[in-house]
Amino acid sequence: MHTTAATHPTVTRQRFVHRYLDPASRLGEILFGLIMVLTITLAAGVTLMKEGRAGVRELLAAAIGCNIAWGIIDAVMYLMNCMTVRAGKIRLVETVQRTPDSQAALKLIEEEVEPELQEFLDPQEARAFSESMLRHLGRARANKTIITKDDVYGAVACFWLVFVSCLPATIPFLIFSQPVTALRVSNLLLICLLFLAGKKWGHYAGVNGWAAGTVMVTIGLVLVAIAIALGG
Repeated sequence: MHTTAATHPTVTRQRFVHRYLDPASRLGEILFGLIMVLTITLAAGVTLMKEGRAGVRELLAAAIGCNIAWGIIDAVMYLMNCMTVRAGKIRLVETVQRTPDSQAALKLIEEEVEPELQEFLDPQEARAFSESMLRHLGRARANKTIITKDDVYGAVACFWLVFVSCLPATIPFLIFSQPVTALRVSNLLLICLLFLAGKKWGHYAGVNGWAAGTVMVTIGLVLVAIAIALGG
């Protein structure tokens, strides 16, 4: 049976991640994973390379294990954030419905509901937007579910991105027989991935991709240097 684009496993994983994480979150998870594994390979690489192949295995295990651990932590933090945001929405709906003064309710909506969006509207449009929200929130039924299925899927997507970002670092160690060469190629590969992630971020942010990539590499290396200096 032929595998179509709709059923290809890679396409399915991409659609899964894209469905539950926005572009900023996806890039953030990837950058986090890249910086974590680059910190480990740069900080521990010189010492472990002296131990030969045994040191290589220890280094790879440390890099992969660290990203698995932080992927789990990041997934849990994602769930906690989802719970916090949902609780805030529930409180907003209940507060609006309990407020007898419509002007006070409108003021609350103006302060809480997408204030950044309202900055792009003129005063009359912003007022109409808030009044529309008041009418909808006034009869809304807040869903008090603590964690939804989509929240869990989003947490899985977070873990997947953090974990998979460390895998390219392992490839040079499977190709090159000399540990030092493999380490240098691995670090170069991670830096190139930082650049590509920064360039992609620039595309989403509407800025020059090459400049964004260069800035991201610089920021990444600075964060790695800080982590190493602090014993991370």
